[in-house]
Formats: sequence, structure tokens, C-alpha cells
Amino acid sequence: MKTSQTLMHSIIQRIATGPDLSKNIDLEEAKAGMQGILRGEIDDVQSAIFLIALRMKRETMDENEGILAAILAESDRQQVEVDELVDLGDPYSGYNRSIPVSSFLPPLLADLGLPTVIHGLDSVSPKFGLTHRHINAALGLDVNHSTAQAKTRLETPSIGWSYIDQASYCRGLHDLVPLRGRLIKRTVINTVETLIAPLRGKTTHSILGYVHKPYPPIYAHLVNASGMDSALLVRGVEGGVIPSLRQKGLMISYQGSTEQGRVDIDPKSLGIEQTLRAIAFPEGLSVENDLEKLAQHTVDLGKAALAGEKGLFYDGLVLAASLVLWHTKKATSLALAAEMTRATLDAGTALKRL
Repeated sequence: MKTSQTLMHSIIQRIATGPDLSKNIDLEEAKAGMQGILRGEIDDVQSAIFLIALRMKRETMDENEGILAAILAESDRQQVEVDELVDLGDPYSGYNRSIPVSSFLPPLLADLGLPTVIHGLDSVSPKFGLTHRHINAALGLDVNHSTAQAKTRLETPSIGWSYIDQASYCRGLHDLVPLRGRLIKRTVINTVETLIAPLRGKTTHSILGYVHKPYPPIYAHLVNASGMDSALLVRGVEGGVIPSLRQKGLMISYQGSTEQGRVDIDPKSLGIEQTLRAIAFPEGLSVENDLEKLAQHTVDLGKAALAGEKGLFYDGLVLAASLVLWHTKKATSLALAAEMTRATLDAGTALKRL
């Protein structure tokens, strides 16, 4: 039986041989190699070569799936006693141009009858942006609770939502954050880390944002490989799950890895009339210098929207929640879903879940 070091030596010899001679590895080798990294059995230099060489030759679907399988095997995953659970997979590297409205989707969706979990970490390459951890910390919530504690929040009817940090559910992956910073570029980890879903309901729906057109079928395949039941891929601002508020955007719905439907989302059809695509950071504030102020600004806007205050944040929640309600068949049309969402926001009941 090969040791982790022997296997990694063999893998690197094959995947790092230049643009024409590099060879692909199979799913089991990708899984075993990544598990060696997650367990701390492979040094930083070889770990970096592994990740960059895969990136430069372009990862195959088997390699993506093997990396994901390794992370799943090393993660604390728990079953939640709810019929349906929404898993929001926003980019872990955060936002560096616009306010992440999606931080306030979980309490809103919970109030609409869909327990929802959102996950992330403090800061990671390539964007080192404003993250859901920063915003939940600004809300005064415990951002370091265990997977079991997050499960309890989701099972508590008056709460029904939770943030969970990567450090809590996969320590080995979180330990790679400094190395990922030194690598500078995106790696396969950026592709798969939003698909781990440490908490699962009887049925689990993955909601993912994307930017580049080839990604939806790749993500849908990996969502299925991860064991989730459905996927909604939204072409969102900064790669997140909130579409542009001023122009048409695409969403694609999958059951398993089979495409069920694609819809050009027109915000105007849902009564959203905005001239801006998203909420820009306030002038003079930057991620580099003003993280706490940006997080608090997001909290102030989010609380106001959950209390029914109209504006860009409110409309962003209406648009995104409507897509999820439609995808999960809680509403028969996007127009009806928008009505349901506005009624909940105007009642202010979701605010109590904070």
C-alpha cells in the first residue's frame, strides 16, 4: 500500500510535466492525494505543486470529484431533522465591490418555511473580501459554534437558520488558508468548497452563484456527487447568489445532475425597478482598511430590509428568495414567490429570527 508521500510523488510526476505531457489522475488518486494534504501528511511545497499543477493542466471532472470526496471524508457532517434544507453556497473569498445581501437570506427563507444554512470563513484568496463570517460577527452571533450547535439552530422552529464556519466543520481544509494566500490564484478548492454542505436535511437544495458560462453543468454534477438533491445555479453579482437588480440574468435548475429548466430572470417582471445592479460599498470604505465598518453597514441595511424598509437591499432579498421559492416548488411562479417574500418582509417577522 502506497504511503501518502509516495502517492503524491507519483501524482506530481504525472500532472506537472508541462503543457503537452501532463497526464490526468483518476478519482481515487485525487481523493487520496487531497486527503493526505488535509491530514497534514504532505508538506506545503508538494501541496502547492499539486494544486497549481492541476489548475494549469485544467482539472478533469474525476479530479474535481475526487478532491470534493476527500474534503467530504474529512468533514464533520450532520443530519438535520427537517424535511427540506437550503444550503447557500456563496463564494468563500467574499465580496470586495458590493454589499453581500445574501447574508440576510437565511432568516428570510427560514421565515418562508425553508430552514437555511450559510457557510464560509474569515478571509481567503483570491479576493480576501467581506464575508458572511464578518457580517454574522457584526450581528453579535457566535461564528465559532460546532456543527452540532448549527444543527440545533436549524431544528429550532423559531430560528431555522445558521452560519457555520469552515474551521468548525473541516479543520484540515481551513488550515490550508495561509497556503492558499501564497498561491495567489484560484485552485480547485475554490470550486468545490461551497459544495460540502456539512448539514443535510431529508432533502437538501444547493443554491450556488457562478460567473463563467461553463460552470453550471460542472457544479450540478458535483452537487449530485456531494449527495445533495437539487441545485439552483444563479448568475449572480461577484459570483454570489444575488442576480443583478437592473438587467436580465440567467438561472438554471437541476434535479440531481439533470437540467430541469433555465429562466432569464427579468427583475422588472417582479416589480423591481432599479438603476443599479447591486449595492456598492460606501465611498471611501475598502475591504483592506474598513472591514468592521463595512460589516456593520451591511447589518444596518439588512435589519432595515427585514423590517420592511424598501430599497436595493429589500429588492435583492425579494429577487433571490423568489428564485429559491420557485426552485423548491414552494411557489408555482416567480411572481407569486415575489408576493410571498414581500408579505413576509413587510410583516417584519424574519427580523425576530436574528
